Amino acid sequence: MMYTSVAVFCGSNSGNDPIYEQHAKDLGSMLAEKNITIVYGGGNAGLMGAVANAALANGGNVVGVMPELLRNKERQHTSLSALHVVADMHTRKKMMYDLAEAAIILPGGNGTMDEMFEMITWNALTIHEKKIILLNTAGYYNALISHLNMMQVKGFLHTDLRDTFQVCDTPDAVISLMALGKS
Repeated sequence: MMYTSVAVFCGSNSGNDPIYEQHAKDLGSMLAEKNITIVYGGGNAGLMGAVANAALANGGNVVGVMPELLRNKERQHTSLSALHVVADMHTRKKMMYDLAEAAIILPGGNGTMDEMFEMITWNALTIHEKKIILLNTAGYYNALISHLNMMQVKGFLHTDLRDTFQVCDTPDAVISLMALGKS
């Protein structure tokens, strides 16, 4: 069965390589074309804004979830299909997980890492079994993937890393993986 919604976790900055923003725009456009609702942080800056704006420009459904304290910092998007303003980051993450059937992780900073690791942990603990896809644009996550592999080899993971998430190098590959649907 095809996915109908996906959480997208990514930076509120664009990074210093234009390919990050290009991949965010491409992904947003492609998800809109596939009628997959994007659930994301609600900002209009950085990669968050690039994903949302590209999806909206292509007729996509984009739902933002933003804590009150970030409304100015991440420049709250004012043209979304829906925006949920919540009390704090914990509520934001929980609502995003609840509204989405899968997650795509793009380049980002500490917040993106927090969101990704919480989803991976929840998968490992069988709190949920949502597909997690890491978009490894221009090798952004190579060092992290290497470290996760070391954690596996050294016996610190309870589940097989390959069951936790999948890695793609391009938005096209992400969409192909999403097209395989839910198991």
